[in-house]
Amino acid sequence: MNEEKNSEVFLRPRFKIDLEESEDDLMNRFKNNLNSGECKYCSKIVDGHIVIDVPFDEDHFWSPQLNVEIVKGESTKSIVKGLFGPKPQVWTLFMFLHFAIGITFLIFLTLLYVRWTFDSSLLFPTIMVIILPIIWVILYFFGRWGRRQGKQQMEELHCFMMKTLARNNK
Repeated sequence: MNEEKNSEVFLRPRFKIDLEESEDDLMNRFKNNLNSGECKYCSKIVDGHIVIDVPFDEDHFWSPQLNVEIVKGESTKSIVKGLFGPKPQVWTLFMFLHFAIGITFLIFLTLLYVRWTFDSSLLFPTIMVIILPIIWVILYFFGRWGRRQGKQQMEELHCFMMKTLARNNK
């Protein structure tokens, strides 16, 4: 089992694992483990794609989700691709805020240029052109802080997945 992880800089860490087992065997292993009575995780399985959530009683705003995709490799090999991230609602909110701040920055940058061209007051657009990137950076670090809040749950999800992959089919 060979696991590759990407940089810790990303808000949504990814990994890839090469295995010497078939795609169907791995999918069956996940199905059996997730549907067993001892599994506490909530999950959805659709066409080689598995979404694993933390239990409802441990769920909070920053709780992560583990998205696992099992892809057929060479002959009997498989590749397990994973992505940790916030729930889709939280991710959509963050992307909307980043987009809104970026568009607002461009609007105020244009307004600053127009006012500079017409020799009007530059105070308000200049303040906004300075403040918006600061807000953007604060939002990024807020997301990193949120990821730290869910780090323990992320490690538990990763451990659950690794145990499932290491489990022998019986």
